[in-house]
Amino acid sequence: MRILGTILVCAFLLSSCGAKRRAAEAHKRTMADQAGMAGNGVSSPSGGAMPGDSGKFVYVPISSIEEYISTFAPIAQFEMQAYGIPASITLAQGILESGYGQGELTRKTNNHFGIKCHTGWEGDYAHHDDDEKGECFRKYNHPMYSFRDHSIFLSSRSRYAPLFELRKDDYKGWARGLKAAGYATDRHYPQKLISFIERYRLYEYDRKALPADYAYTDQPETTEEYGVHVVQQGDTLYSLSRKYLTTVPALMELNNMKNSTLAIGQKLKIRSQASKK
Repeated sequence: MRILGTILVCAFLLSSCGAKRRAAEAHKRTMADQAGMAGNGVSSPSGGAMPGDSGKFVYVPISSIEEYISTFAPIAQFEMQAYGIPASITLAQGILESGYGQGELTRKTNNHFGIKCHTGWEGDYAHHDDDEKGECFRKYNHPMYSFRDHSIFLSSRSRYAPLFELRKDDYKGWARGLKAAGYATDRHYPQKLISFIERYRLYEYDRKALPADYAYTDQPETTEEYGVHVVQQGDTLYSLSRKYLTTVPALMELNNMKNSTLAIGQKLKIRSQASKK
């Protein structure tokens, strides 16, 4: 498992670097330093190795949900094998909680899951306005440590224990269970996670991480529902793409738009799975 862990983490780092060829050369050198430490990883309680922390803050820029998925899917699958949390759930939570890596909190802390400091946290932290002003959030030097802390956070708290009794391909059960256990206050939290998983077929990453002989349940058909956004003063397609976690081309295609011009009062169709948290 240690060898597999090192291979997967190295693959994750290399894919991240490959996806960021436009980044500054200094950023590339930092990523290379991280990858070079993979052989000195330490074992987690579940046996999954992680590279040592270089002590440098490494922000991995992401430009779309698709890029977020391709960049972080390997580490989500690695965490699934080490801790049993479906990769689809980890990816969907990361997309939603971090605004696919574009959120202000994530940019300054590499915190992809909105995990607050909580009693006993001894790592780095930053203050950020959330439910209350100036709340304490955990900070990591690299996104991979956020993914590992997310695994430890869920697997070490008794209120999430029932989730680990579910089938490993039951992403709907996990989505509903997270809300029931108090991970989020948004009453639509399960539907948002499920929508991301089904729209982007994230359950396929679960299958790749599970044994070849795993007996899967039948995959339900994906259905899409739509909402409506009424254009307000100051709205742009870019600002709406950020708000609803989608892209400008996707919004234009969905609404049969030939240009990006908006008019106040104009009604735009929005996919429900892209609704803002």
